[in-house]
Amino acid sequence: MSPRPARLRKISNPPSVSGFRPYGGKARKGKPEALFLHIEEFEALRLCDHEQLNHQQAAEAMAVSRPTLTRIYARARSKVAEAFVFGKQIIIEGGKVYFDSEWYSCRTCGCSFNNPHRQEHVERCALCGSKDFTNYM
Repeated sequence: MSPRPARLRKISNPPSVSGFRPYGGKARKGKPEALFLHIEEFEALRLCDHEQLNHQQAAEAMAVSRPTLTRIYARARSKVAEAFVFGKQIIIEGGKVYFDSEWYSCRTCGCSFNNPHRQEHVERCALCGSKDFTNYM
């Protein structure tokens, strides 16, 4: 019997960066190791540590139960700690998420923007005015 599929987690904004790299360490032979931090794990860290929400408030913001948020948060902290201790790169991507509004990524300037007015059609990048953009996910 396989486990139940994970529900989608609500994310308010896409991450502003796609990851982090350590610097100043001794060079290792071969390709440096990387850890993958899922977007929902990033969101749990953002809500609990940056926004200073308690687990119940953060769980409500992500539309998950409090125990689920606690498990996501614990995985995220463990991954970040491992990256710090062993000097690993962190790549933020993946996971079962949806955004609370439609988000777009501009191919010209690289910015991310959303469409808070769902009834209006997006025609240009909010920052540079380019028509070369795509849905974020």
